[in-house]
Amino acid sequence: MNTSELEAEAAGLILPEFTEGTALRLGQILVDLALAEDLPVVVDIRTADRTLFHAALPGSAPLNDLWARRKSNTALMFQLPSLLVALRNKAKDEPLERHGLSGADYADSGGAVPIGVKGVGMVAVATVSGLPQVEDHKLVVRGIRALMAV
Repeated sequence: MNTSELEAEAAGLILPEFTEGTALRLGQILVDLALAEDLPVVVDIRTADRTLFHAALPGSAPLNDLWARRKSNTALMFQLPSLLVALRNKAKDEPLERHGLSGADYADSGGAVPIGVKGVGMVAVATVSGLPQVEDHKLVVRGIRALMAV
């Protein structure tokens, strides 16, 4: 995936609304997708100030929780998918630390996708951790698209 594809993809992932109930439905969709494929992941959905959904699936590790938090922080800070941030930073050979962001709290690795609401903007982030970063990202996008199709 390249930056143009990710930008276009993100622009198409806008929901009409987002509530705690929406977070629960999206979380359940992501868990169901991961379980169907026996994926050892952590699923996390959060706003800037609270966790709305979190699940650690069989085979996931405590480090996946830390990665999910760090990737979520990155998506929330830049209001962009963490994979897009990672690709842009790699292209510029620019680490997150250049922006004053600690690697203990932020990671420019794919898997965190902003949840946008029409007319409002970004309201939350959905994150998957446990797979290679592009696969983490793709799983979240599949989940958001499945939610939009309901």
